[in-house]
Amino acid sequence: MPAENSIPVSADALAHSQQVSAFLRAQIEQAGGWLPFSSWMRDALYAPGLGYYAAGNTKFAEPTQDNPKQLKGDFVTAPQLTPLFGLTLANQIAEVLHQSDSLDVLEFGAGSGALANDVMTAMDTLGIAVRYQILEVSADLRLRQQQRLSAWADRITWLDRTPEAFSGCIIANEVLDAMPVELFAWSEQGQLQQRGVIWDGQQFEYQDRPASAALRDSVRLRMPALPDYRSEINLQAESWIKSLGQWLKRGTAILIDYGFPQHEYYHPQRHRGTLMCHIQHLAHDNALMAPGLQDITAHVDFTAMADAALAAGLEVYGYTSQARFLLNAGLAEVMMQRGDPSARDNANMRVAVQKLTSEAEMGELFKVIAIGREIDGGLIGFARGDRRDSL
Repeated sequence: MPAENSIPVSADALAHSQQVSAFLRAQIEQAGGWLPFSSWMRDALYAPGLGYYAAGNTKFAEPTQDNPKQLKGDFVTAPQLTPLFGLTLANQIAEVLHQSDSLDVLEFGAGSGALANDVMTAMDTLGIAVRYQILEVSADLRLRQQQRLSAWADRITWLDRTPEAFSGCIIANEVLDAMPVELFAWSEQGQLQQRGVIWDGQQFEYQDRPASAALRDSVRLRMPALPDYRSEINLQAESWIKSLGQWLKRGTAILIDYGFPQHEYYHPQRHRGTLMCHIQHLAHDNALMAPGLQDITAHVDFTAMADAALAAGLEVYGYTSQARFLLNAGLAEVMMQRGDPSARDNANMRVAVQKLTSEAEMGELFKVIAIGREIDGGLIGFARGDRRDSL
């Protein structure tokens, strides 16, 4: 675990983090001296003008001007890694649009705009005049997206809230993992504790309190009591999935994230949970350091997401690894079509594909789940290697 003073940051970044810390201390004081971790995570990431995703720091990996191989930012996502990700995903989107008799695509949390750009490029090649919508909670990222996607300005709309009704294809790449989670811990006596954050006068610290009956019930549905075991539960993501059932009339949501089915998520050997932070390409689990300057995520319990979809009257059309999904959706063919003339570009493309599909990289850790209603199913991305029976 890195020490906070071991991360080199600029004077402006340090001043910003101090502002965020002051805001969080005020939130703790207003809450009576103890703030549930879910509230801490929400404010650290999304507090207007302050949170990690609401402020202007560079989040997604981008080449520096001086050295194209040197990445600035905190982490890299699949669309930032290579256009092949979005160009391949577009094949699955096209099938969903055909089955739902729609031209509408809605992306949640569009990040740098790279995925939208690649999907739009592929759709034009396929001759499909899609209407692309983006729902982005970060004003800073929305501005960056509008700049990057200016070529599609007449066909992309930014939304402030979810639509009242929607038919078509929904995309959410690395969205669920950034939704605020509750941290819990089983005591040595088998009692469930909810983890919160306090300010001890010098620094932020964790402090456990007995969990509410509602939290106890939710956790006990997922795992038995395991002394000295801590993990997290993403009730907000489950609520978000259930909300899709209210306004998705016909179509499919394709959700891509890192995670596990429930029996792996709460495995006895995973006794310290999955909470992870990223700052300047350093991954660690100290969520209380450098407030406002680092990403905070938790892996996704895909069984819980599938259960939430079914409870909302939606169907689960497929669940598989990212590697299998991309290969099923035509990654090899897209790669051949996009072959670049220079040996260097081809080598870079192969390296990116290896990272996307390798079991040791993103290929196995990342999963893809498709939920929706009123389509035929049988989606190409899940034609082989569908793992719904593991959920």
